[in-house]
Amino acid sequence: MKLKLAIIYGILIWIVTLILSNIITPFFISRLPDMNIITPIILIIVTGFFGILYIRNIDSNEVIEGFLVGIIFIIIDIVLDYIFLDSFHAKNLIFTDYSFHLSSMIILTLLITTFLGYLSQMNIDLK
Repeated sequence: MKLKLAIIYGILIWIVTLILSNIITPFFISRLPDMNIITPIILIIVTGFFGILYIRNIDSNEVIEGFLVGIIFIIIDIVLDYIFLDSFHAKNLIFTDYSFHLSSMIILTLLITTFLGYLSQMNIDLK
């Protein structure tokens, strides 16, 4: 496991998701005030991107490695949420429904990283 790389990518996932959700969500909140689906969509795209960057350098046990890096991404997200948003009482759209954010982030991150590990062990021949 490349722990240093996983931590760096986890921090980058948190930063990019936070910035993009703060930029994009206000455009949709006026039309869909009761749904905050933008943050999970951004999380899927960003986690997929950084998950691919991480998992492409792994040569063995890709599924286990994907699952473990997903757990690291989750821990980093929870710690950074607490440190930067909850401690400073920042107004953020993620905290309007934190239980939804937390549950969707855990499920999506584990599914994405584990599935990327599964896909990386396959030999695909595209013609």
